[in-house]
Amino acid sequence: MTAPSILFTNAGLLDPETGSRHPDSWLLVTNGTIAAHGQDTPPDADATVIDLAGATLMPGLVDAHVHPTAISADLGFVSEQSPYYVGIRAAQALTGMLHRGFTTVRDVAGGDFGLADAIAEGTISGPRLMFGGKALSPTGGHGDFRTRGRHAADDHPCCPTLGVRCDGAAEARRAARDQLRTGAHHIKIMLSGGVASPTDRIDSVQTAEEEVRAIVEEAELANRYVTGHSYTARAVNRGLRLGVRCIEHGNLIDETSIELFREHDAFLVPTLATYHELSRRGPESGLPPASQAKIDTVLHSGLHALRMAHEGGVNLVYGTDLLGDMQTQQNEEFRIRAQVQPAADILRAATSTAARLLNLEGHIGTIQPGACADLVVVDGNPLDDVTILADHEQHLRMVLTEGQIQLDRRNTPARAAA
Repeated sequence: MTAPSILFTNAGLLDPETGSRHPDSWLLVTNGTIAAHGQDTPPDADATVIDLAGATLMPGLVDAHVHPTAISADLGFVSEQSPYYVGIRAAQALTGMLHRGFTTVRDVAGGDFGLADAIAEGTISGPRLMFGGKALSPTGGHGDFRTRGRHAADDHPCCPTLGVRCDGAAEARRAARDQLRTGAHHIKIMLSGGVASPTDRIDSVQTAEEEVRAIVEEAELANRYVTGHSYTARAVNRGLRLGVRCIEHGNLIDETSIELFREHDAFLVPTLATYHELSRRGPESGLPPASQAKIDTVLHSGLHALRMAHEGGVNLVYGTDLLGDMQTQQNEEFRIRAQVQPAADILRAATSTAARLLNLEGHIGTIQPGACADLVVVDGNPLDDVTILADHEQHLRMVLTEGQIQLDRRNTPARAAA
């Protein structure tokens, strides 16, 4: 279906790349892309005119760490559910993300080509989905959700698990090739222990060097990249030295990690919202007791790591990692990051820097002509107060993907930017 042409007028056009907002602007959308914009007289165009009355028009948001198939914080429970049930719940979660202003998301374990294709063809409503399939984990690692007394594991591809176990370079290589075979945009590996896995420790280092090298090689041969789950400086640094392009979490990094991020032009995706929510209501969301005990290890170090990375010039990208019904708190990451980062940098993390990580630079996360018309309209000026994006139900007015209006709240009272 071809998107209709739209001419937005009286907009506060926000350019995240320059960190600037231009009032009294117009922007023309044609054929699902941004055709032109300016502050002079709007062009005569065969288009639907939408007067934004001073509201902010900006690129759609990107969340680079989501798990729509994680319908509970008990990931072992999820793996034993019907894939049909999990798929339906995942579709609902993705629609919620779109309605919170996220027009592109990166699934870093669990989602696959089925969800991505369903969104692309319009079968379900959701953001563009960049998927990696199942994360690769050693036995007993962060992708192995068996309890100590459980020995059997169902590794059938249709089992709704978030990870697949592989031990040794040959198995790791085969597992990477298998995910790439499905069209995966990236490969995720486990470099350290995690919160949701029942039998490993946060400070453990996972995936042998020869396994990491094999996976990185396969990803590079396919013109894809590897992202790694990791908390400690020891595990993070090891991954960066072995060619991992992106690190998820990184709560326990140190100055040596900052140097390596810069040296390799690597990316860091902090996910602070999930620890706050797991600490607040993890048990009611299904988090097992063994995982609850791990929360404090990473909860209180996250802001310090974010501040260090920001001041050190690391490529920072927006991510949330929320599980189950906690996914509704996706926008709270803006409020948390605002404690240590300027608004412009947080906005870049959720737009242009995220686009560079996803190899979609110039296509999303920008208002430049020729880019995809993934756009959001918000009351107020996020450059003055980025937390208005956290209060999305109050401030988010419109969401468009490829020029198609997905959410329209213009009939509700609006507060224009000054």
